[in-house]
Amino acid sequence: MAAAVGGRGFLVQPCSLSFVSNKNVLKHSFGAANTCWHVKPAKPQGFARHVAHAQLRPTWLPGLDPPPYLDGSLAGDFGFDPLGLGEDPESLRWYVQAELVHARFAMLGVAGILLTDLLRVTGLLSIPVWYKAGAVKFGFANTETLFLVQLILMGFVETKRYMDFKSPGSQAQDGSFFGLEAALEGLEPGYPGGPLLNPLGLAKDIKNAHEWKLKEIKNGRLAMVAMLGIFVQASITHVGPIDNLVDHLSNPWHRTIVQTLANSAS
Repeated sequence: MAAAVGGRGFLVQPCSLSFVSNKNVLKHSFGAANTCWHVKPAKPQGFARHVAHAQLRPTWLPGLDPPPYLDGSLAGDFGFDPLGLGEDPESLRWYVQAELVHARFAMLGVAGILLTDLLRVTGLLSIPVWYKAGAVKFGFANTETLFLVQLILMGFVETKRYMDFKSPGSQAQDGSFFGLEAALEGLEPGYPGGPLLNPLGLAKDIKNAHEWKLKEIKNGRLAMVAMLGIFVQASITHVGPIDNLVDHLSNPWHRTIVQTLANSAS
């Protein structure tokens, strides 16, 4: 017979009353009859190990064992990698940086779209809807010039970021960034820090800033999902997100995503 107590298993075997003095014997009484049992600790069962592991490590799907290479040490690591993209350690390091950069761009993009759309809808600014803003012609420079300037600047910054990824801290050394090295502390790849990119000093001790890293990546993932929603929304409704919100609030029961999708399909 087997008994489980708090995730610990015991193997129990019957014995005679002559062994009652043994400390490994459990005595139990049922009326007039006495029965005693040998009690031996058993190896923990796999189920108990999995339950304890699931309680200690939150995962994207409760009860799911995360891959061994996702050990919970990364910010926002909930064991989600259905395609096994992070099996190679070097690839995993790069994917972490790629997600972080995309998350930050998405947060800036969502904030910029919502703010400019709000200013446009309220009439405070006469500007085009966000997905047409790129077609606006500026008087101080033509489109080709702006594209080349952006290509050079973004290429320079991305090159410096890649160099810091390959050799952490190298881009914070004297003479490596036009004299701006003091404003980039080079805390670790993806977190340059300093007064330029961390003016409030929220995470000066980046090695122990796990909570700040987790908050950033969670908000960044939410922003990436939001950007995808904004893209789909604009493709279907051909208006901005604030326009969609105002339209929904004007008639909440009949202006929903269901009616919007039905009208777009007809």
